Amino acid sequence: MVAATRKPVIAIAGNPNSGKTALFNGITGARQHVGNWPGVTVEKKTGSVVHEGVELSVVDLPGTYSFSSSAIDETIARDFILWENPDAVINVVDTTNLERHLYLTVQILEMGAPVILALNIFDEAKKLGIKVNLDKLEARLRTKVVPTVAIERKGIPELLTTAIQMVKNRNQGSAKFTIDYGPAVEREIAELSQLLDTILQKKVRTSTRWFAIKLLEHDDHIRGKLFKGLADEQVKQLETRVAMARSRIQQETGQDPTDLIAEKRYALTAKITKETTTTPEDVIRPSTMVDRILLNKWLAYPLFLVVMLLMFQLTFTLSDPIVEWLGGVIETFSEWVYGSLTGLGAPEMLVGFLTDGILGGLGAVFEFAPPIFFLFWIITLLEDVGYIARAAVLSDRLMRSVGLHGKAFIPMILGFGCNVTGILATRSLDNPKDRLISILVNPLISCSARLPVYVLFASAFFPKHQGIVVFSLYVLGVVLAAVMAKIFSLFIKSDSTSTFVIELPPYRLPRLKDILIQTWERAKHFLERAGTVIFISIIVVWVLSNLPPNIEPGSPDSLIARIGGFFAPIFKPAGFGTWQASTALIFGALAKELILGTLAVLYGAGEAGLAAALQAQWTPLSAYAFLVMSLIYIPCVATIGAIRQETNSRKWTFFAVGYTLFLGWLLAVVVYQVGSLLGFA
Repeated sequence: MVAATRKPVIAIAGNPNSGKTALFNGITGARQHVGNWPGVTVEKKTGSVVHEGVELSVVDLPGTYSFSSSAIDETIARDFILWENPDAVINVVDTTNLERHLYLTVQILEMGAPVILALNIFDEAKKLGIKVNLDKLEARLRTKVVPTVAIERKGIPELLTTAIQMVKNRNQGSAKFTIDYGPAVEREIAELSQLLDTILQKKVRTSTRWFAIKLLEHDDHIRGKLFKGLADEQVKQLETRVAMARSRIQQETGQDPTDLIAEKRYALTAKITKETTTTPEDVIRPSTMVDRILLNKWLAYPLFLVVMLLMFQLTFTLSDPIVEWLGGVIETFSEWVYGSLTGLGAPEMLVGFLTDGILGGLGAVFEFAPPIFFLFWIITLLEDVGYIARAAVLSDRLMRSVGLHGKAFIPMILGFGCNVTGILATRSLDNPKDRLISILVNPLISCSARLPVYVLFASAFFPKHQGIVVFSLYVLGVVLAAVMAKIFSLFIKSDSTSTFVIELPPYRLPRLKDILIQTWERAKHFLERAGTVIFISIIVVWVLSNLPPNIEPGSPDSLIARIGGFFAPIFKPAGFGTWQASTALIFGALAKELILGTLAVLYGAGEAGLAAALQAQWTPLSAYAFLVMSLIYIPCVATIGAIRQETNSRKWTFFAVGYTLFLGWLLAVVVYQVGSLLGFA
């Protein structure tokens, strides 16, 4: 057993698409918890495992290519290793792309962290004829190397055994890993290290050599952390010394110190790879052959649209039977509750509250949970297969055509799950202009909360073309985001530029268990919202629909009808100028799922009854116009909060609310009026 006052902490670090998540799932299984990093609304995955009688706490760090930028994911991963002092760091690398992945490895080793190198995707490397001399690689990196195939759980027991051994030997010290940056840089590193030793007086665990290198790299984040708590004269002394050191390196080598240090790291990773790895010259990767089709100049975009259309069509094909069954279960349960309460002589108000309010409103929302689960399942499948990375490359061209950085595609993709997540992901964009524009247009991306609304109306009015109708709304959101981004880029200027770098992973066959774990982690957010915000809001809707006393519930005389009726004339040109529709839109501003729940309470019906009620008062054209409005108008309260937090500006927050509200109303009116002229009314 390991003598420790706490569970040993094992961090998992690595490049995106290295198999890091598969390894984390393989180690922890269902023993996972997803929360947020302290002070940062970015996903944090933790888990636990018991191996050889030792319980280990496992932390899955955000995937990152290096520790050299200020992107939030890189900062989180680096800071955890630097300040949280994990007992071991499992660095996952793709054996088929060793040179590229070792760049992060040498940076972690330079920090003095206890590293275990997980040579992942080792089976594919063998198939390609790539041979790795494990003994030589261990000797060059001065750390343990374990071959793994994460998706098949191969190598995981050896990794954990090595980690436990590393924990036991933690206090014995380990061989220090250093990089020779050349005479000019090494001289300045030595002098800066000596000065840091004097000023800091062993207040940090990491070697002062590493901090000296980061100061020479002009790393503002590390500089801020390091200088915090120092006296003003000490800060001034260090800043002067760093400026002089950078200037001398520039004069002596003719290179910027930051570029020179990165160049030396890349040269070292290339040298280590050449010395320890043998790769056939004529190796042809299967992924390359597939990409000749999927990334073809003429075929790529049509194929992308086909994949997206099939994704939605498959979502409904798989979920429709479950939705129908679930609706029957909820309706049967509601009838049983009604009969039981009535038989017991319960007050009519209580019976109505439980059956029409809670079960009617909340049940209608839960009925459409299956499409959300299946949509996330398919998206996760495409990610694990490797297609989403290709979609990012394709979208890079589109992003640049509308004046955005190619990396802005990532927040948009995340916006399909939740706009809040998408907006927070804009922190990875270095250019302030790209960040602001991405924040402003992200609410136009259809999040999962809108999907139940789409499904209800599509099934009620377009039963034979559900997939196409929902697909058209998702496409409309993306097109609008691109158009508005182009418009905003004409007025929001920036002098800085940046490049888009993404590594295309090889195509792989994913494991069903891994996909299910990731799907659940994404989709349970919907259930959590349904159990909190939506639950409370539906109660409010029901109460307002039953006040003042002695009126027919949900009648035109109710308070909620008066509120909705006040705004209803505004939506008459769009074809849905009823108080029920305007009330649903008002509550939908709190959470988009509430549009569905509110309609269910106001019409007093489950899925089948609600669909019939809508068909009686709406036409297919007015229904589609309403869906367009639901797609665009006012971000939900959580998204508005995220916009305020990320822009730190009331002006831009009010602007985002105002322009989406007007744009939603305008396009809904255009759809209805043009459709009427064409005879679709």
